[in-house]
Amino acid sequence: MSELTVAATQMACGPDREENIARAEKLVTHAAERGAQIVLLQELFETPYFCKDTEPGFLHLALPVADNPAVRHMRALAYRLGVVLPVSIYERTNNALYNSLVMIDADGEILGVYRKSHIPDGPGYKEKYYFSPGDSGFLVWNTRYARIGAAVCWDQWFPETARILALKGADVICYPTAIGSEPHDPTIHSRDHWQRTMQGHAAANMVPVIASNRIGREEGRTCEITFYGSSFIADNTGKKVAEAGESDEAVLTAQFDLDALRRARLEWGVFRDRRIDIYGELLTLDGTLRHPVHR
Repeated sequence: MSELTVAATQMACGPDREENIARAEKLVTHAAERGAQIVLLQELFETPYFCKDTEPGFLHLALPVADNPAVRHMRALAYRLGVVLPVSIYERTNNALYNSLVMIDADGEILGVYRKSHIPDGPGYKEKYYFSPGDSGFLVWNTRYARIGAAVCWDQWFPETARILALKGADVICYPTAIGSEPHDPTIHSRDHWQRTMQGHAAANMVPVIASNRIGREEGRTCEITFYGSSFIADNTGKKVAEAGESDEAVLTAQFDLDALRRARLEWGVFRDRRIDIYGELLTLDGTLRHPVHR
């Protein structure tokens, strides 16, 4: 099957977990009615974004994948609608806590779990308190409709993430996110930078990108964040082909010809001409090789 319709969504999240899951179901259903086969929900949509503060009580929001109500609900929904759902959750496994993404295929089966690799820490985004760095590696799944690569929010700032997903054969890359205002500096508005970074990944790897962000103003104990939405879908040249506003709930769709995209990636030459023998500096923090590669 060559034609693929994808969807990005965005919504506000309140304190009631069941209401948030129901709101997410409504968006997924709307997307499926518009022909979407892959529907992306935003990061950690079951709750408000709790990482604004460091509160021990929020650690107990984490659940094993098998016990997570959003996963159970979305598995049934994926089966009923015949759609693929990458679902972002707060995962607990024994004493470890992760910011994870569960890939649910169109038959409701779980294909695997990706654990967020890059964990930020800054004013209003205190994620290192809540999440361990992921140990899953970067994953691409063979779903019913396409090969899907996925990463989570802060991962999107790292070109290495998108490149590895493309090298592993991703037909499309999904980024569920939660990003908005910067509590320490109200003059910062990162939306355009945020979008352009992912557009660059799409263009450099010639792979469409889907990004879903949340909306709404959320207050914490020490700060508040206004999430700026602006979810979008970019094509394989990085062009935005669908985009939501900053404050409205939305469902976006776009259609791609997978066979045409695969031909374009093969023929353009950027993967053929990569020089993996001279990229050793990428494996250092400061760009200095202690044992230079002999050329």
